[in-house]
Amino acid sequence: MRLLSKSCAVIAAIGLFIAASSEGQAQGAQPKAAGAEPWAKLVDGLESQHPAEYYIRAKSLFQAGRKDDAVFLFYLGQLRYRLYLIANPNLPKDRDSALFSSLSETVGRPINEYAFGDIPALARTIQAVLAFDEARPDPFTAQSATPKQRQDTRTGLSEMRSTLLAQADAIRAQRTKNGLPNRD
Repeated sequence: MRLLSKSCAVIAAIGLFIAASSEGQAQGAQPKAAGAEPWAKLVDGLESQHPAEYYIRAKSLFQAGRKDDAVFLFYLGQLRYRLYLIANPNLPKDRDSALFSSLSETVGRPINEYAFGDIPALARTIQAVLAFDEARPDPFTAQSATPKQRQDTRTGLSEMRSTLLAQADAIRAQRTKNGLPNRD
């Protein structure tokens, strides 16, 4: 299960950065400091909701030009959606699992195309997501997730962050080859 979570996180994130879309991508503000408080207002009202709601708000923020906030919310939503799916393995595959895949593609692609343009900022944002999640665990999935499932899901995101930093030069080169901007 942990290997699957880790593999999915790395494949999804690295796969999306190589997309060759050339849509305009204005820079947003620098990521907020790690911890729960700077992000609390951004997440307000979402924590008792289905994880898909994080994606919906992230899309709205991204479209409004608040791109770094959207990146944070997207990755927090992805972390919590993955945990929800792992903690509830008997969900019909044509519903929540399919919705997760669809949202990850439709909402995640433009957000990741932006986010991967500045690997150090993305790494800081992922660290902030992990810190926020540690300080304010997901109440929506809390009853169904085991501590091991939660830790394995968090470890997958942490390992993705490490992979990004280790492969930053290759990611930048691939983005340049695909005509995508690098902001760092």
